[in-house]
Amino acid sequence: MLTAEIIAIGSELLGSSRTDTNSLWLTDQLNRIGIDVKLKTIVGDDDARLEEVVKDAVKRSRVVMTTGGLGPTEDDITRKVVARALGKRLSLDEKVLEEIRERFRSFGIANMPERNSRQAMVIAGAEVLSNPNGSAPGLYLEHEGCAVALMPGPPREMKPMFENHVRARLEKLAGDTRFATRVLRVSGLGESAVDEKIAPIYTKYENPQTTILFNSSEIEIHLKAHGRTEADAEALIDDLSLKIEKELGNSAFSFRGETMEEVVGRRLAMTEFTLAVAESCTGGLIAQRLTSVPGSSKYFIEGVVTYSNESKTRLLGVDKKLIKEFGAVSQQVARDMARGVRHRAKTDFGLAVTGVAGPGGGTEDKPVGLVYIALADSAHTEHKKLTIPGDRELVRWRASQAALDMLRRRLI
Repeated sequence: MLTAEIIAIGSELLGSSRTDTNSLWLTDQLNRIGIDVKLKTIVGDDDARLEEVVKDAVKRSRVVMTTGGLGPTEDDITRKVVARALGKRLSLDEKVLEEIRERFRSFGIANMPERNSRQAMVIAGAEVLSNPNGSAPGLYLEHEGCAVALMPGPPREMKPMFENHVRARLEKLAGDTRFATRVLRVSGLGESAVDEKIAPIYTKYENPQTTILFNSSEIEIHLKAHGRTEADAEALIDDLSLKIEKELGNSAFSFRGETMEEVVGRRLAMTEFTLAVAESCTGGLIAQRLTSVPGSSKYFIEGVVTYSNESKTRLLGVDKKLIKEFGAVSQQVARDMARGVRHRAKTDFGLAVTGVAGPGGGTEDKPVGLVYIALADSAHTEHKKLTIPGDRELVRWRASQAALDMLRRRLI
C-alpha cells in the first residue's frame, strides 16, 4: 500500500489564527486514489528544520507533498531547502521566468519585480506544474522511489494544481488499492462504554481499521477500509458497521456522518410531525441547529427564547407558582415550558430546555451545568435531568444535543 505524508510550510501556520486546511483536503483526495496518509507536519520558515523534515519524509514515505513557501519573498524557502535535502541542483528556468513575466504584463505591469525571479528556480529533474491562478508554479519529481510534489499554499492555487497535474501521476503509482471511510455517531454513552461494547467486534478486523474519539457532545467511530476497488472497501465497512450498529442499538444515531439535527429533521419529515422549541439556557441554539438543515420549514414551526422568569410566564404560560416554589431551573418548569410552547404553536411536539450554563449563577442545590429537558406531545410529557461538565459553551452545546437526542429517541 502506498503511504504518504504532507508537509505544510509557513510560520503563520504555527500561530493561533491560521489553520492548515490544505492537509485535510489533500488527505481526502489521496485516500480516494488509494494512498494512505501516515503523517502530517507543520514547519515554520526555518531552513534547518525543514531540511530535516524533508530528508526524513523521503526515506519513510512513497509520496511526499509540500504546500506553501513557493512565493517570491525571503521567507519562501521551500524550493532551495527541498533541493538541498534531496542533494539536487537548483537553477533558473528561463522559460518559466518568461511565463511569470508574461503574467505580470497581463495585469498591466510592464516590469516584473526582480524578486519574483526566484519563483522560476527549478530543482534538477523536476517537472514544472503550471499555476494559472497565481505566480508560483509547482514542481513534481521522483527521488529514489519517492514521488515529491511542491505546491503553493493558497487553496485556490493548490487545489487546481493537484487536480490538474498531480492526481493522475499519483494514481498510476497507487495501483489497484482504493479506500472507503465512514463515520458512525453515538449519543448517550461515554467513550469507554462504547469501546467496551464494540471492542470485541472491531478487534477481530485488521481491515477495516477502527478509531474511536470523543468530541464535544458525542462519540465518533471512524471506520477505514481498503480494497481493490472502492466498492470492495465499502463492502468491508458495511460488514463491520452492521455489527457495531446492532450492538449499540438506539445509541447509534448516525451511520454516514450525519449530524443530530439532520437525523432528527429527517425523522420529523418522514413522520410529518411538527415541532416547537422553548429555550432558556441554550438561547436559541436548538432552533439554530434545526433550521440549519434545508427543508426544516416542513416540520419546525416556532422557537421561543424565554430567558427571564417573566417571559416564561408571559409567552409560554408557565405557572408563576411553579417558578416561585421550584425555581426556573427545575423539572416542573421545564415540563410546563414544553407543554406551553406546544400549545402556543399547535405542534405535535414541544421541546424545552432550562438550566445553569455558567460560569456564574450556580448554587449548592443548583450548580453550574444543571439542566432540565422536557418533551411534550398530546399524550404525555417526559423530562430528563442532566449535570453537564464543561464551560458555558460546552454546557449549552451538550444541552442542545441531549434535547435533540430525547426527541430522536421518542420518534424511534
